[in-house]
Amino acid sequence: MSTPLSPAAQAVWDAWNDAYEAQGPLEDMGQPLAAAFRAAADRAEDLIGDTEHPKFTEGVLAAAHFLDLIAAELERADG
Repeated sequence: MSTPLSPAAQAVWDAWNDAYEAQGPLEDMGQPLAAAFRAAADRAEDLIGDTEHPKFTEGVLAAAHFLDLIAAELERADG
C-alpha cells in the first residue's frame, strides 16, 4: 500500500494481515476488505428498527458512516 492510512483503517489492515499472514502476499486485498466494511455499514441501519430515541439513531448512522469511510480509504489504498 502506498497511501498512508488513518489509524482506524490501519488497525483493520493490520488485523487482516495478522489473520492471513501465512496465506501469502496481501496485495489487492483492499477491495474485498472494503466490500466487507460496506456490507457492515449497509446493515448497521437495521439496528435502528423501531427505536425512537434520536441519539441512538444518530449513533448508529455515525457508526455506519465511519465504516464507509474506512472502506473508501481501503479502496483508494489498494491501487
